[in-house]
Amino acid sequence: MHAEVIVLAGPSGAGKSRLAERMGLPVLRLDDFYKSAGDPTLPLITTGANAGLVDWDHPDSWHPDDATAAVRALCETGQAEVPIYDIAHDGRCGWQTLHLDGHALFVAEGIFAQEVVPRLRDEGWLAAAYCVRQHPAVTFWRRLNRDLREHRKPPLVLVRRGLALLRAQRRVVQRAVDLGCQPVSPHEAWELLQRLAAERARP
Repeated sequence: MHAEVIVLAGPSGAGKSRLAERMGLPVLRLDDFYKSAGDPTLPLITTGANAGLVDWDHPDSWHPDDATAAVRALCETGQAEVPIYDIAHDGRCGWQTLHLDGHALFVAEGIFAQEVVPRLRDEGWLAAAYCVRQHPAVTFWRRLNRDLREHRKPPLVLVRRGLALLRAQRRVVQRAVDLGCQPVSPHEAWELLQRLAAERARP
């Protein structure tokens, strides 16, 4: 029996990871498919105070083909080899095998998740795709508190990045909608996901 994927896209800090964990389904963390520091194809910020630094918020800093292949493998075989990414060191630090353990649904979440939606829909693996969003100020504070707590980057870098993402949030959400995601609040997403899981569980 093949599985299907629920894609959760949306701005960093919007609540995707927490929502995915609440579902109790296997979770594929698409942010683990970032490129490693030193990759010559990484995009750079060209203007502002962070000019010259890697633009980790640009889709070109990520491996969409690898992410899509992992989703496809999970849908077809129920397992996939996926990287483990260390954000603090900007690189992969290992691999692990993700198993669906018989689940007919699983969640794929990440800030570039919307980029795989059209292909997954065309291939017939997509159960649903949502863009989780909150008020930009709420997302900013949630993201900053999380990143400071986890020591992801130096504080000044995190603040500057957070302000840039705050300004870009509307564009990020629109990009996800354009690629086929339904914009929802975390509460709305939870209700829709519960309904979907119940429908799939019916004999």
